[in-house]
Amino acid sequence: MSATLISSGESEVVPRDRSIEVTVVMPCLNEARTLGRCIDKAVHSLEAMDVAGEVVIADNGSSDGSPDIARAHGARVIHVERKGYGSALAAGISSARGRFVIMGDADDSYDFSNLSPFVERLRAGDELVMGNRFRGGIRRGAMPWHHRYIGNPVLTGVLNLFFRSPIGDAHCGLRGFQKASYERLGLTTTGMEFASEMVVRACLLKQRISEVPTVLHPDGRDRPPHLRSFRDGWRHLRFLLLLCPTWLYLIPSLCLMATGFGLMAWLTPGPQPLGPVVLDVHTVLLGSLLAIMGYQTLWLWAFAKIYGWTSGLLPLETFKTRAFKILNLERGLVAGLIMLVIGLGLNIALVAQWYHRHLGALDVQITLRYALWGLTAMILGVQTIYGSFFLSLLGMGNRIADKLPGAGPQS
Repeated sequence: MSATLISSGESEVVPRDRSIEVTVVMPCLNEARTLGRCIDKAVHSLEAMDVAGEVVIADNGSSDGSPDIARAHGARVIHVERKGYGSALAAGISSARGRFVIMGDADDSYDFSNLSPFVERLRAGDELVMGNRFRGGIRRGAMPWHHRYIGNPVLTGVLNLFFRSPIGDAHCGLRGFQKASYERLGLTTTGMEFASEMVVRACLLKQRISEVPTVLHPDGRDRPPHLRSFRDGWRHLRFLLLLCPTWLYLIPSLCLMATGFGLMAWLTPGPQPLGPVVLDVHTVLLGSLLAIMGYQTLWLWAFAKIYGWTSGLLPLETFKTRAFKILNLERGLVAGLIMLVIGLGLNIALVAQWYHRHLGALDVQITLRYALWGLTAMILGVQTIYGSFFLSLLGMGNRIADKLPGAGPQS
């Protein structure tokens, strides 16, 4: 039996048709030069696999006749008013009637003529199947050198580091996924970072991800690409940082606090030689500054985690949510008051010493070290008290504790 291609000229969202297995979605903005070839390749690939499928073109306001070309080649056109690569793809995927969706750009750079590896992996149960251009081959002139050797490896490396992804080419635009799995991701971005968000959310939700080789060809456009290297590269990196509070806040905060408190403890007994120089009270002051900065950043991590959980941007992590349940407002207030009292006690002791010297001069080399410890403890105590109030406020709208397995009603 030959493959069946389901086509329609209508632009509205249509109900799911369970007879369709694969939907190929292409975002389109003035791609008249290459769109027909891409559709034909996708259709022939589906026919060769004997797969019932459809091709959906998500048109984002083309003025060169692309929608008419798409219909002429048997594709269904979805008109997307909201501008942006992510907006076009989201609308096209939402209208897909297939169980599996394969997406790719309509500039003839991706190999729509060989979709079988994606379909095979999806049939095997993978939830996201990424194309890997470095394994499949990058034709001469298909990718700028700074994308190939700097941008893509760096951003892919950052993604793998932050989210423990197994992917070797995180920014390949040709990828397939199960539509049901995609709907669980809850993607929100509208621009080029849509592709990164898909991978990040799939990693956070621990979906089954795999890669297949794909070939990248020089695109067939007669105009510059919509992609802007530095602008879109920064948007990708910014998105990765925003969805990874651990690397954005927690790790820097721990490094700052470890360095700061380490310097203070090392120099409290007195000056210490370090090679040809001697470190003294000024370095203790630096250590206090680093410790305070690190502690402030630690609270930002806590705020980001709670907001991420309550807003749905980050998945719940049972161990950490239980930790936040233990570290409630009351315990935070007690801890803050203890630090505040310790800091006040140190400074009161210095005032008493000053009084016993009949308000005379003190040895700054000694007293300033303890004054800095007292100052640091007081600042951390105040931060803990007010941070605990704000952390509790963040959790009030959508109680984290209520989401824990076995948790009962909260008073």
